[in-house]
Amino acid sequence: MSELQFIFEYRDFPLIPIKFCTSGRETPVIDALLDSGGDFIVVPHAIAKYLKLNLQKAGNVDTAGGETTLYKSFVNMIINDKDKKFTYEDLEIHVSDRNDIPVLLGRKPIFEDNEIIFKKYENKLILNPIEK
Repeated sequence: MSELQFIFEYRDFPLIPIKFCTSGRETPVIDALLDSGGDFIVVPHAIAKYLKLNLQKAGNVDTAGGETTLYKSFVNMIINDKDKKFTYEDLEIHVSDRNDIPVLLGRKPIFEDNEIIFKKYENKLILNPIEK
């Protein structure tokens, strides 16, 4: 990640505004849930369908909401701030066969690339890039 610090308003849930892009399509801005309990990025099937992603079956997993089938694909993901953005290119994501989940940003790559600071008393969520 570049040397940009991102500061987001943080109320009830740690949400980060993102977009997913492929060569032909782009989602509107989505408030994605920062998920320290997840290993990777998971999106509902409707987003994959909208982006016309090629999906490869990755397997079945048990979640808090029950069993789901996951598929793998690759997209570009843009983190949006008011005046700056950062793009992850050719990022592996997992697609749930369900549509009743939010976009989940797991540990890979967000937690691996950033120091994450929750300042609840200031209503701020801060992503500080880690120098590698």
